[in-house]
Amino acid sequence: MDKIKDEKNPSGPITLKSGYKIWVDRDLCIGAATCIAVSPKAYVLDKEAKAVILDTIDEDTIENIIESAKACPVVAIIIEDEKGNRVFPK
Repeated sequence: MDKIKDEKNPSGPITLKSGYKIWVDRDLCIGAATCIAVSPKAYVLDKEAKAVILDTIDEDTIENIIESAKACPVVAIIIEDEKGNRVFPK
């Protein structure tokens, strides 16, 4: 079983070791799973078919995590850099 990064806030926000902050807007998420196709170490779908963030997300690169956010058809993944600047979506 995949381990969720933060059981209390499974869709984030969470802060990566790189300092980037990431979260999934559960109201927007439609369970398309394109994020998982791009970054299987970062996400899994929960029982509601919403993307949740895995404990293994730090094993992926920030570049790939940004690509996974860009792959989301409804732009449900939000990423900020270590200074709080919005990286995606702009």
